Amino acid sequence: MGRDDEFGKTAMLAKLTLITLAAMSGAAAAQERISIVGSSTVFPFATTVAEHFGKNTNFATPVVESTGSGGGLRLFCAGVGADTPDIANASRRIKASEVATCAENGVTEITEVKIGYDGIVLANARQATPFDLSLRDIFLALAANVPDGNGGTMPNPYDTWDQINPDLPSIAIEVMGPPPTSGTRDAFAELAMEGGCRTFDWIADLKSTDKPAYKALCHTLREDGAYIEAGENDNLIVQKLVANPDALGIFGFSFLEQNSDVVQGASIDGVAPTFDDISAGDYPVSRSLYFYVKNAHVGQVPGIEAYLAEFTDEDTWGEYGYLTDKGLIPMDEEEAARYAEDAASLVPLSL
Repeated sequence: MGRDDEFGKTAMLAKLTLITLAAMSGAAAAQERISIVGSSTVFPFATTVAEHFGKNTNFATPVVESTGSGGGLRLFCAGVGADTPDIANASRRIKASEVATCAENGVTEITEVKIGYDGIVLANARQATPFDLSLRDIFLALAANVPDGNGGTMPNPYDTWDQINPDLPSIAIEVMGPPPTSGTRDAFAELAMEGGCRTFDWIADLKSTDKPAYKALCHTLREDGAYIEAGENDNLIVQKLVANPDALGIFGFSFLEQNSDVVQGASIDGVAPTFDDISAGDYPVSRSLYFYVKNAHVGQVPGIEAYLAEFTDEDTWGEYGYLTDKGLIPMDEEEAARYAEDAASLVPLSL
């Protein structure tokens, strides 16, 4: 081998060594900071806790990404290791199928932590006429197929709100909301759409005779332009509502609270989306919020246990905690204590 060849081989080995060391350094760095993904609704709460945590401890501020509940849980369940998230936020409970996917990929122990409650609101711009909707109104406005009056269904024919209910404005049905990966979309379908579906007796009866047909009818949103998928960025929906006073948007109560100077929430079945009515269970479109911890990463990624302690502290998620200022509806003391204990003990989820 010539001198030039030897030099070239030595240079190549040196380069490969540097690349390997850089990769190892990057992997180590990735494990120095908690990685959190998931629900856009839980995002502002998790971000606030992460900022408090970063300022008040010696740990790095966690990285929080808004990917939607479904998207976040897919990333979370992809496996164990530095290239997978440590925590997944969700605006619905994890599904049994997602737990099975986690297990298939080696994520065998997960701790579930409920953080509180939230209402799903239908909102429009403050300069627009307030809406007072029933669950039936919502279903008839947004379902892909609706009752035809003869015991069957037909493609949704309604173009304006007053065609559904003469007490509603004579403006086009235009509702911006989350995509299928969103927990808000799942909860809206289950609570609002299905709630309206059940007001038709023959559809309610269908649940016991043909559950797949019932779910397809009650949960499927129209795709003719009346419902507009607006992504996972709820702040963007708020901006679009301000620009278009005839449109409505679907998002969590916390975003209504944070933007109450420019948007207003519709009443549903006569109940306004307020902190007190959601907390009391009177508002019909409310749901629980969660995060999920990958137990295998505890002790491997610095700070996870301390982050859990910060999030489940009474001064964080309690009645007078700093998350209530962001719109979180707190649990009662007994429920909060139970989930705080689960988080501290890393009790594995059992569905």
